[in-house]
Amino acid sequence: MTDIVLLKGDGIGPEIVDSVCEILNAAGADLVYHTYDIGQTSFEKTGKLIPDETLEAIKKYKVALKGPVTTPIGKGFRSVNVYLRLTFDLYVNLRPVYSFKNISTYPNVDIVMVRENTEDLYIGEEYEIENGFEAKKRITLSATDRIIRYAFEYAVRNNRKKVTCVHKANILKKTDGLFLARFKEIANEFPQIEAEDKIIDNMCMQLVMYPQKYDVVVAPNLYGDILSDLIAGLVGGLGLVAGANLGKEVAIFEAVHGSAPDIAGKGIANPIALLQAAVMMLEHIGKIDVANKIKTAIIRTLKDGKCLTQDLNGTATTKELTNAIIRNL
Repeated sequence: MTDIVLLKGDGIGPEIVDSVCEILNAAGADLVYHTYDIGQTSFEKTGKLIPDETLEAIKKYKVALKGPVTTPIGKGFRSVNVYLRLTFDLYVNLRPVYSFKNISTYPNVDIVMVRENTEDLYIGEEYEIENGFEAKKRITLSATDRIIRYAFEYAVRNNRKKVTCVHKANILKKTDGLFLARFKEIANEFPQIEAEDKIIDNMCMQLVMYPQKYDVVVAPNLYGDILSDLIAGLVGGLGLVAGANLGKEVAIFEAVHGSAPDIAGKGIANPIALLQAAVMMLEHIGKIDVANKIKTAIIRTLKDGKCLTQDLNGTATTKELTNAIIRNL
């Protein structure tokens, strides 16, 4: 059995986490869950969005599955997710996106977004200036090299053919210029992988017009964040897409959508994004057969189309969709 930390979050978090655990158990994932509070629920109990014991558990067990969280506006951390990424140096944000029959807006999309996760404008350093504010953008050689090298190594490990670097080096000649220059240099270490680069605004257009042309995409934090949601929209939205935050020691897997407090408790939330995150988690810990079993069940359920939640233009409840996926295991 494998120990993992379970972070139920708030809003619809507890509902979809329970759904995913039911599916994991039915699939024979053989996991031991260590459940800890995080987010708004934790803040109401303890005055902390992330209690010390939660951080210690993640540090101890190394792997966490996290439901969506709400960050209070005007108090606490600027972002629970950003805090976790910086605390555990989770420098890779990995988001694979692929088309589902009868669901996706575009057919034959299969893109993996590799986003640098620790710097760029997300360092959150803002300053007051005369008549306004300014923000600092940080791009360093060390963070740039490791994310670009990760993208190429991922491509090699997973039999991918091409890596596309996204930047704005035509304007930001120092910061994005460094990112692009290092991409071109590191690409020479991987002659078997095609390498290309695109300016961020052109890349947005290209993804809308010709998404099938793209394979692995690597980008600084802000561009990667924007493009991650764009490519999710190509295949049916955030309710179907998962993300992994990876470091040298710790890995946190999550649904990338919000906590949706407006539908919390109604039993209609879609658990598939978090289930996809659980599939990534299973692959990470070496339970490949169980991961493939669940992934196949998701594909069958969506292709069948008889049991879909409201965000997928269906009428099913969370429980009904959960049961349908279990039947398809």
